[in-house]
Amino acid sequence: MMNLPVFKPRSPWIGGDLQTLRNMIVRPVARLGRWPSCSLTFQQYDGDCLLGTLNQADEAGAYPLGLLLHGLTGSENSLYMRSTAQTLLKEGWDVLRLNHRGAGPSGPLCRQSYHAGRSQDLRAVLSQLGQEFPALKRRGVFLVGYSLGANMILKFLGEGEFPLPIRFAVSVSAPIDLLRTQEAIMRPRNRVYHRYLLNSMRQEVMASAQPDEVRDRHRLMKLHSVWDFDEYLTAPRNGFVGAGDYYHQNSALNFLDQISVPCLVLHAEDDPWIPSVIYRGYDWQNTPALSLCMPQSGGHVGFHGQGSRVPWHDRCTAIFARRMIDAG
Repeated sequence: MMNLPVFKPRSPWIGGDLQTLRNMIVRPVARLGRWPSCSLTFQQYDGDCLLGTLNQADEAGAYPLGLLLHGLTGSENSLYMRSTAQTLLKEGWDVLRLNHRGAGPSGPLCRQSYHAGRSQDLRAVLSQLGQEFPALKRRGVFLVGYSLGANMILKFLGEGEFPLPIRFAVSVSAPIDLLRTQEAIMRPRNRVYHRYLLNSMRQEVMASAQPDEVRDRHRLMKLHSVWDFDEYLTAPRNGFVGAGDYYHQNSALNFLDQISVPCLVLHAEDDPWIPSVIYRGYDWQNTPALSLCMPQSGGHVGFHGQGSRVPWHDRCTAIFARRMIDAG
């Protein structure tokens, strides 16, 4: 498809788990210091503020702005965010790395928190970007999302109502069925991942400006699963009946049929968090705007392949972006 490079895992990172864990083991660095940057603040309707960092390419021109959205417990400084930014900046694209509501640097400025379907925050950010940078009304924006952020982007694309022109998008390892993804995370073989995510979610809450009753450490420690977290915190604080209702209403799978913006969807068969059967169960040919590429390996937001130290999903993103521009 589109002559994307074939993915072959790079030794010794063989298998979905090692692909997923590689960056945590090696701790590589993606340096962005050579590109000018500035911090942007996006105020939401309720007074919360989202922060982001804009890096400008050496020869900024008429290309759309790349807007990157991180995954669960991530931030603008997550390695995959910085890695994609570095790849795109080298190609001449300006890049904005956005922190979700309550995540990373946004934490102390937010009394509410993000979730997998909070697309209204993205809509508000785009509206303010158009006011701050009028040229974007002509240039437009392209979206790149990872995991939870990718689910949010796909939901947003299906909903429509774009404050700025959305030229194209890339989804990496999106949990398009939140319930089945949660069930997979809670399997015994994923207990280490599950414990890591839950602990990170607790820390994220404690670092935010959320009300004391939400930040109660004793209450947080009584939550023994991500399901519990969503049942007792995420769902009621966002108007959902419970975790199941939250998962159902916000799964991107329910919005894919409505997407008309060209979108490259990347997912690995051996993703240990998101069962590939979810992807195989959808008729991708029924939605021409969506292009699925699902190699046998790659893990969850891993894709450490042969032939380049640049992650495969970053190379695919750059190729797809160039093809979209060349196609007009």
